[in-house]
Amino acid sequence: MFKKCVAEFLGTFGMVFCGCGAMTINEVYPNSIGHIGVAITWGLIVMSMIYAFGEISGAHLNPAVTIGFAVSKKFKLNKVVPYLLAQLAGALFAIIILKFLFPESQFLGSTIPVENFNPVQTFIMEFLLTFLLMLVIINVSTGSKEVGVMAGIAIGSVVLLEAMFAGPITKASMNPFRSLAPAIVANQTHQLWVYLLAPLSGAILAVFCNKFLRKK
Repeated sequence: MFKKCVAEFLGTFGMVFCGCGAMTINEVYPNSIGHIGVAITWGLIVMSMIYAFGEISGAHLNPAVTIGFAVSKKFKLNKVVPYLLAQLAGALFAIIILKFLFPESQFLGSTIPVENFNPVQTFIMEFLLTFLLMLVIINVSTGSKEVGVMAGIAIGSVVLLEAMFAGPITKASMNPFRSLAPAIVANQTHQLWVYLLAPLSGAILAVFCNKFLRKK
């Protein structure tokens, strides 16, 4: 179990460091990476971390995914809290490193929606993004292990696609801890509750939807 938690820590660290790092660099050095570059970074790092740690921990890297797997009974309940703690620690450590590297950054990859997007709109967008992501995840993975070539490509592609079109609007979080970590370190808590609840709700609904579709 300890090795699985270390894998979740490292995987989440790598994902947040690279993904939020790309956003931070784009903030500090305007348009050096660009929106498309940020979206590609998120998709590739998610795919890479799945291949690196999938066979060890399942490479959840996301509390919404862990809780979704638990609800679907693909993941044991007694493993949920250790996984969540490892993911949160990994995300926070990544943002702390980014803060040290780029102290001039105001946001550190924080998920703040565009000004004309109210909390309800943000919730719906993040809910649907995570719903679609979890539908893919639950159909290409086992929960405790991530094996095979296609899982990483499929999941990474969905992250890239959703970051590509929704990134300019809500930053396409789909991950409560990916939003919580920069919010804490950068003190950017605008609509934070949305980014905590919407992904969890979307992931859980995806589980029940998948059960309904596959029920014989």
